[in-house]
Amino acid sequence: MRSVVPVWILSALAVVAVGLFVPASSYLVFLPVVLGLALVVTFGIQLIVPVRKGFVDRVSASLGGAVVVLALATAVLAPLAFVAGAKI
Repeated sequence: MRSVVPVWILSALAVVAVGLFVPASSYLVFLPVVLGLALVVTFGIQLIVPVRKGFVDRVSASLGGAVVVLALATAVLAPLAFVAGAKI
């Protein structure tokens, strides 16, 4: 879990940064960017870990948690984005 939880925390911090620093109409553009960043960070962390057994499980847990964080963020930020004039 030491290599999984940091990805979740970084995803949450990135979502907060998107909510604070990005215009509301662009929220839905930057959330997939956060997911891509989580993917890159996940592979970076997992390749640094010296234990090779369980690699797929750790990557799945990292990205699964990041997807949950982003799903919750989308549920909060999407209505705000549409009110601000975002288009699908």
